Amino acid sequence: MNVTNALHPAPEQAMAFFAADDGQPMCMVNLLRFRDKAAYADGSEPELSGREAYMRYAAGVNACLAAVGGKVRFSGAVTGLLLGEVEELWDMVAIAEYPSRKAMMAMVQSPEYQAITRHRDAGLAGQLNICTRAGATGA
Repeated sequence: MNVTNALHPAPEQAMAFFAADDGQPMCMVNLLRFRDKAAYADGSEPELSGREAYMRYAAGVNACLAAVGGKVRFSGAVTGLLLGEVEELWDMVAIAEYPSRKAMMAMVQSPEYQAITRHRDAGLAGQLNICTRAGATGA
């Protein structure tokens, strides 16, 4: 299995994802890997860790989620691996719930969200986003 962390989806990947909106709630599982040091595009705040920069983003994203009817379901530091194998563990897992893909698109296009993305980009070395059906059962 090839695993590639990324900061942003390719345009065609994003277009296909949002075009597949079925109007149903979903949860996005975010597997996050932080930079050792924050890397702001303007070179500011080189003393911050990637985690600290990302936490600035996290502090603002709750309001952006709420504005579209979403919420953070869970977030926590990765502390180990029980099953399976990866070269390197992610640093954090966060799960966000959205009423629909359309709601998620509205959030990421909002001026409020765009204003905080610089902290996300400065803090993350990469991530995986896994879309799941909210409320689905089974293990």
